[in-house]
Amino acid sequence: MRCLVLGATGYVGGRLVPRLVHAGHEVRCLVRDPARATDLTRLPGVRTVVGDVLDPESVRAATEDVDVVFHLVHSLARADFRDTDRIAAENVALAAAGRAAQVVYLGGLRPPGDGAVSRHLASRAEVGDVFLAGPVPAVVLQASMIIGSGSTSFEMLRHLAERLPALPGPRWLDNPTQPVAIADVLHYLVACADLPEPMNRAVDIGGPDVLTYRDLIARYARIVGLPTPIWLPTPVFPAGLSALAVSGLTPVSAAVAEPLLESLAHPMVCAEGEPEGVLPDPPAGRLDFEEAVRRGVVAGPPERVCAQNGDEPALPAAHDPAGSGGPVYVEERRMSCAATPAELWRVIESIGGDNGWYSVPFAWQLRGVLDRALGGVGAYRGRRDPATLRNGEVLDWWRVERVDPGLRLLLRAEMRMPGTAWLEMSVGQDPVGGSEYRQRVTFRPAGPAGHLYWWGQRLGHEVVFGVMARRLVRAAERQPVT
Repeated sequence: MRCLVLGATGYVGGRLVPRLVHAGHEVRCLVRDPARATDLTRLPGVRTVVGDVLDPESVRAATEDVDVVFHLVHSLARADFRDTDRIAAENVALAAAGRAAQVVYLGGLRPPGDGAVSRHLASRAEVGDVFLAGPVPAVVLQASMIIGSGSTSFEMLRHLAERLPALPGPRWLDNPTQPVAIADVLHYLVACADLPEPMNRAVDIGGPDVLTYRDLIARYARIVGLPTPIWLPTPVFPAGLSALAVSGLTPVSAAVAEPLLESLAHPMVCAEGEPEGVLPDPPAGRLDFEEAVRRGVVAGPPERVCAQNGDEPALPAAHDPAGSGGPVYVEERRMSCAATPAELWRVIESIGGDNGWYSVPFAWQLRGVLDRALGGVGAYRGRRDPATLRNGEVLDWWRVERVDPGLRLLLRAEMRMPGTAWLEMSVGQDPVGGSEYRQRVTFRPAGPAGHLYWWGQRLGHEVVFGVMARRLVRAAERQPVT
C-alpha cells in the first residue's frame, strides 16, 4: 500500500512511519519542516513533501497516488484548536476524494450519554464525524490515555507522581478510564492499512484494564518504587488553575494541559466488544497498564532513544517534546584544551584510583564517609589498571557503563542517593586547534526526595565538578610531549 502520514513528526506519527515501512508499505509524509523528518527519510521507501494541512493545495498534492491517508494532526497548543482541526480535517477529506481508498484518524473516546463534553473531546469527535461523513471511507480509532514516553497525558501523570508526595484529590479522580499502550495503538493503525475492504466506522481501542485516575497514579508509583501519594481532599479544582500548576511541574504547557484536564471529568471507557471483531488484536494480546508503564520507564541515562530505529515505541524518541521520559537534571561543561585529543583522552581514561579525581581536596572523601555511614560503597575502591578501563568494571564509587576509546567515558555512581547519577567525559576537536573537553552530569531523581537532594547539593555540586573540569584540562596540557 502507498500510505500518506499527516503528523509524521508528532508523537504517534513518528512511531507509525517505521512500522508501516516494516510492514512493507511505501510511506509519504506531509511536513511543514523537512529538517524535523530527517530520521524518517533515512528509512527505505519514505519520502517527504513540504506542505500544511491548512493549505488545501498542498494537501491535494500530497494525496496524489496514495491508497491510505493517516490523519494524526492535533492542534491543542493553539487557542483556536477546535476550528483549526476541523478545517484541517475538511481539507484532507476533500483532497482524498477520488484518490485514496481509506482514511484513518486517531481521535479520543466519546463519553457515554448526550451531555456536554470538554472542548478537547468535542473537537476530537467533530473531526471524526467530518471523516465519517466524508467522501472516502474512514476508520476513526478512538482512544483514552496512551501509555508511553512522549504521550502528553502519560508525561503529566509521570511527572506529577514523581515530583509530589501529596496531590489534590478532585472528584474526577474516581472516573473510570481505559488506557492503551502505544504499541497497541500502532498495531491497530497498521492493521487499518491492511483491511481487506475499505471500512467506514468508529472503533474504540483500549487496553484490558479499566481503572480510575486515582488507580493509575497509585499503580505508577508502585511500579517505579515510589510511595503512594497522599490525597488531599479537593472538591473543586478549576482546570485553569490546575493547568498552571501542571505547567510548572511537568513539560506540558498550560495551553495544552487545560483542555486535557477538562476531559478528565468524563468516564473514558471503550464500548463493549471493541475492538474485537473489527480489528485483529496484537498477536500476544493487548498490554495491561503495568506492562505498558514498565516498557516506558527509562532506567538508564537519557540519551534519547530514537524509536524508529528500535523495537520499543514506549521509550523516548528524538522527535518527542523536551522532558519526555521522566524528570531528569543535566549539567554540562565544555572547555578548550591546548592538548591534543589523544593527550586529553589519556588523562580522562586514567582518572580515579591513585591518580585522583582532580577536584576539591577532601570533597569526595567526606562524601564517601557519609556514604559508608549509610551502608554504601564509600569513596575509594580503586581501579583495575592505572591507564585503561573496561566496560562494567569498578572505578572507585563509580561503575564504568561504557568506554569508547579515544572519545567517551560514561560512569554511573554507586553511592547511596535518592536517584541515579551519571558522569560523562568526552573528547571533541577544537576548531582552532587542540581539543575540547566535554563533561556532563546527569541525575535521574527517584521521587520527591530525589528532587530535594539535587537542589540541596546544587551549589557544592557546581564547585566540585567545575574545579574537576578545570584541573583535568590543565593536567592534560601539562603532559610531557610524546
